Amino acid sequence: MSNTTTATPDAAATPHPHANTSAGPVADATTDRAGHVETHGADFIPENERHGTPRELFWVWMSANVIYLYFVVGGVLMLLGLPIWEALLITVLGNVWWAAVGLLAISGPVSGTPSVAIMRAMFGIRGSRVFGAGLGVAIGIFYEIINIAFATLAALALVAQIGIVLPAGAEWGVLVVVAALSFVIGIYGHATILKLAPYFSAALAVVFIVLAVFVFGAADFSYSPAPLEPGEHWAMLLLGFAIVASSPLSWGTGADYARYLPTDVSKRKVATWTALGGFIPAIVIGTLGVVAGTAIDMTDPQLTIAEIVPAWFTPVFLAMIVLSSITNNVLVAYSTGLYAQGLGFRMPRSLTVVVTGAAATAAAAWLLFIAPSFLDALNSSLELAVTVLGPLVAVYAVDIMLRRNRYDGRALTDERRGSPFWYRGGVFWPGVIAMVGATTTAVLMANTTLYVGPIAEALGGADLSAIVGPLLAGGLYAALWLTTKPYRDPAARPAASAHRTVDRTAVDHAAIDRTQEVSA
Repeated sequence: MSNTTTATPDAAATPHPHANTSAGPVADATTDRAGHVETHGADFIPENERHGTPRELFWVWMSANVIYLYFVVGGVLMLLGLPIWEALLITVLGNVWWAAVGLLAISGPVSGTPSVAIMRAMFGIRGSRVFGAGLGVAIGIFYEIINIAFATLAALALVAQIGIVLPAGAEWGVLVVVAALSFVIGIYGHATILKLAPYFSAALAVVFIVLAVFVFGAADFSYSPAPLEPGEHWAMLLLGFAIVASSPLSWGTGADYARYLPTDVSKRKVATWTALGGFIPAIVIGTLGVVAGTAIDMTDPQLTIAEIVPAWFTPVFLAMIVLSSITNNVLVAYSTGLYAQGLGFRMPRSLTVVVTGAAATAAAAWLLFIAPSFLDALNSSLELAVTVLGPLVAVYAVDIMLRRNRYDGRALTDERRGSPFWYRGGVFWPGVIAMVGATTTAVLMANTTLYVGPIAEALGGADLSAIVGPLLAGGLYAALWLTTKPYRDPAARPAASAHRTVDRTAVDHAAIDRTQEVSA
């Protein structure tokens, strides 16, 4: 007979002795070392392999967010016709979403699994392959393409700046080199990323500090844009907020980098260091972009920056764009590889990074060198990503709060029919309904360069997708979560189903034993 316990509404599932952990190795303290290919993927990290401190998360997130993109976003706010003080205020408010990224990170240490595995709790085994892994791979590849494109264009400009004339077709080689540098660190994995992150952060920070000196020296703080009509003014404010918020909302992967920390680590420190690692560089660099927008045309700052910096700094600036795009791609590629494992394919994490990276490289090459006009459409599709990622982050965050951050990593890695998070037909409908309803509503409210939703159009162009989408998703998920059978009926909760799975397995083994006795 198996031992059973009484399940409580927010208790973690009992560790599942028959969970599928074939994707990961037997416990070994050497599985996550800098300079060695990480052998763990979307599987459970045993306690004896946990290491590190929450402070390390700050450098991981900072290295990925000391990036040129925030400089561009700050300039975009000025191009919308906003006064400088409003652009600065939106830069701060939009990046408050980094607090949500910090909240998601606390689920990593307690579960010992990446975000893609934890999403099985809110969507079910099959549901998470669409709304967790599927969306994660699609969005991850899109961001990989953008990073490769930015880095390649900057690298080509850098080569021209220093007087090197490339032969015809050599631009393809530049792209391949950029892509290889983008993905090789992601292939090595977690420990190597942690080791290199402080050095990348320091190098990039130095360049931005020097840039700040030139930007503030050339700034026109008396700058005043042409006044907007009240309705148009509010529309531009909301559009600017959506653009800024899209960056933190794209990082629903906080658990990926915190899952190696010990289970009893301070959750407050995990959330704080994660959030600050993204928030601080986003605010500082975004502010630089806003201030630069008072002095130069931010339509193409890669070229116009030369108007306010000395000639010797232009190659440094271009090199910074290359490096920052690569460092951002390190985290994107790593998480995309984990998401790809969540699709159900039995492939090592290092191989999924290669496969998804190759797909992104091929797409970037086509967009850059064969159909460059499609880059605008690609950027617009990334603007629309907030309509999906906002609700996804909200559902994830609400699930953490409802369960009081209690997750059983072994149960989450059991993908078999009847496993603790199989729910009904492999789908947990509260999560699916919340995602579909909130995303549909957010799309109708979106205002991008490619598409304007009917609600946004009716509101004079006001884009409420980054506000309403997450709020609707979180509220709807909480309401359905509390009224669905697994949470009204204690016997049907994941903790209880884990015991039933163990009991069935024990019965099956007993039946096999009896059959063998009869045969003998």
